[in-house]
Amino acid sequence: MRLKAFIGAVLMTASVLFFTPFEASADTIELGPRPYFLVETLKDGALKNKLKSCADMTFKRTTFSIGHRGAAMMFAEHTAQSYQAAGRMGAGIIECDVTFTKDKELVCRHSQSDLHTTTNILKTPLADKCTKTFTPANGDQKASAECRTSDITLAEFKTLKGKMDAADNSATTLDDYMNSTANWRTDLYAASRGTVMTHKESIQLIKSMGAKFTPELKTPSVDMPFNGFSQEDYAQKMIDEYKAAGIPASDVWAQSFNLADIQYWIKHEPDFGKQAVYLYEGEEGFDPLKPETFKPSMTELKKMGVNYIAPALWIMVTTDKNGKIIPSPYAIEAKKAGLNMIAWTLERSGPLKTGGGWYYQSITDVTKDDGVMLELLDVLTKDVGIKGMFSDWPATVTYYANCMGL
Repeated sequence: MRLKAFIGAVLMTASVLFFTPFEASADTIELGPRPYFLVETLKDGALKNKLKSCADMTFKRTTFSIGHRGAAMMFAEHTAQSYQAAGRMGAGIIECDVTFTKDKELVCRHSQSDLHTTTNILKTPLADKCTKTFTPANGDQKASAECRTSDITLAEFKTLKGKMDAADNSATTLDDYMNSTANWRTDLYAASRGTVMTHKESIQLIKSMGAKFTPELKTPSVDMPFNGFSQEDYAQKMIDEYKAAGIPASDVWAQSFNLADIQYWIKHEPDFGKQAVYLYEGEEGFDPLKPETFKPSMTELKKMGVNYIAPALWIMVTTDKNGKIIPSPYAIEAKKAGLNMIAWTLERSGPLKTGGGWYYQSITDVTKDDGVMLELLDVLTKDVGIKGMFSDWPATVTYYANCMGL
């Protein structure tokens, strides 16, 4: 009874929390100080001069700027607030990562198994339904928990609040485990409210801001089929929700790391399949400098009907003997095969003075300050020829795209 009362109380306020009078409109573009700060960190030269010359321009929404989980650097990912922030920053495309609940309803989460790090579930009665409840660190044993969207129903999911994605594996208390946001992020916008979203709600909110859509079909944590719900059912249901909302296929870039999902859309939903995006982050034996390790090859992907690929930043670039950032053989082969490329993810690595981490691993030696972010973006745009850039803070990409006339 206590759980039912809890769910009921939260659901009663859901409509108040979700759509507010301060939603970003299609015409409201506000970039804030960060793009200007990053321009100042660039070394003197033509790129800095060009970007500084655009400081007073009127900025417009651009599909080159893609909100990665919304504006997840400072807003709780996949919440209404995060999507609204991305819209205000001029993101022309906003991402909902799609997974499903116990009752097979689609919701926006980066993983089916991340509720323990991205929501307050561990502090609610729903914690008892988690695949693995919180266990504190003890000696060599790390703190752990696992809460899946498939552990709970849609109604239960909607009672949760989003938080900044973080967990401290050394924590001996639940508070310490949950309250561990990286010091270059913030809890300022997530501490009091983070409205979690169904996939259908995300469509309506993103549409209301004049933006387009790039849903990613997430790999399930549960075995498929799940209670009769097959992988094909899952892939179809995601597309069906756009069709039901009257969204044209030309406004949707459906993504997946699973090539079979892309092939399903190409075959069964060809209008959506034309823009389906095959995501890639490298597998065992893969080397972006060695075309013989590209499996399938770029030509093979194109023959399958794949038109868009989205590799991680580091896969598309390398450096020459003078330390200049240049396209990698992977990017060159993709371009040669006629594949459109989208890059991920800018503004996800924190300060770059120590090399930038995973996303910058192919250019670590030249990544010494935050200005490299804009240098990399410039190479990816002009030399690699990307069609769009995912960013955890879309304002940075919006500024660049407007300045370069993209």
